[in-house]
Amino acid sequence: MATEETGQVTGTKDKDYNLIWFTEACLSNALRLETYIKDAEREGDQELVSFFQRAQGESRKGAEQGKELLRKRLAG
Repeated sequence: MATEETGQVTGTKDKDYNLIWFTEACLSNALRLETYIKDAEREGDQELVSFFQRAQGESRKGAEQGKELLRKRLAG
């Protein structure tokens, strides 16, 4: 039976690691979606362009919120 890592292995509490991971995942997703947008533009698929642009906006929003939480927690 596996136990959850609570900082003994990484030196980072799960909730802190989760926030860092979430922020990085949002930033990576926003970057990846730029490629998807360009692919859809090349194919002339405006519906898909718009879909990926909305998704990219949400990823950027999540990244900004994560960065703000990290700033507050690191300053405190």
